[in-house]
Amino acid sequence: MTTQQESHRPGTQVLETFIDAISWNEATERLLGWASSNQPRGVCLCNVHSAVTALDDQQLAAALRKADMVLADGAPIAWVMRRKGYNNQTRIAGPDLMWRLCESAERHGVGAFLFGSTPETLDRLQSNIKKRFPDLDVRGSLSPRFGAWTEEEEQTYIDTINATAAGLVFVGLGCPRQEIWMARQQEQKRVSGVLIGVGAAFDFHAGTVKRAPLIYQQLGLEWLYRLLAEPRRLWRRYLITNTRFLLNLPGTLSRSRTVRNATTDRD
Repeated sequence: MTTQQESHRPGTQVLETFIDAISWNEATERLLGWASSNQPRGVCLCNVHSAVTALDDQQLAAALRKADMVLADGAPIAWVMRRKGYNNQTRIAGPDLMWRLCESAERHGVGAFLFGSTPETLDRLQSNIKKRFPDLDVRGSLSPRFGAWTEEEEQTYIDTINATAAGLVFVGLGCPRQEIWMARQQEQKRVSGVLIGVGAAFDFHAGTVKRAPLIYQQLGLEWLYRLLAEPRRLWRRYLITNTRFLLNLPGTLSRSRTVRNATTDRD
């Protein structure tokens, strides 16, 4: 169901991906409203890596187009949006969004579910959530098998999630798998509740991966901290994606602000 407020989504193209122009409070309130009524929605968070990957990966690009909300998870994405006229746009990072939603869900009695990562990470994550949000109704968690799933396995996962009637389903499968999986569930209307792809948030909040200090986050250099922490694994990713992002900046900045018709896009 599309509300009057959503019928036109303010936002703009960053490379080839539409990003919603929305504040922290607006995003949190809208997501909680969807979750309170168990609306089947999909929410993606887009950083430089996902925006660049979507240039070549048509499945990811289609998934981002189908999403009910795409948020600026990355300082460069928010910077481009400000340069294109959305002067107040800030970065809405996945780990921070997850924690804010947990806080709001705790206050309003909305149930949550955790889907993705490893059993060990999920155990630590649930323990930390319990300490931080003791009254949050975490209705379950599920660590799916690594690799491709059979139809039977996937249906079992979906049935497990739906049985909890959780309004918020945090998905930590990593990009682009989580975006493509969420889009398929939206298209087939198989999962009730709001699917939110939060990527590495599970590891950060579980404490299995250390997040960048606040000063790096504030300066938009969280990517640099991660690169310095894991240079052998991440140097190629950041070299290629950051370079391609910079090369495409003149084109994306030359485009005017856009408003997306939500009703048409979901048809």
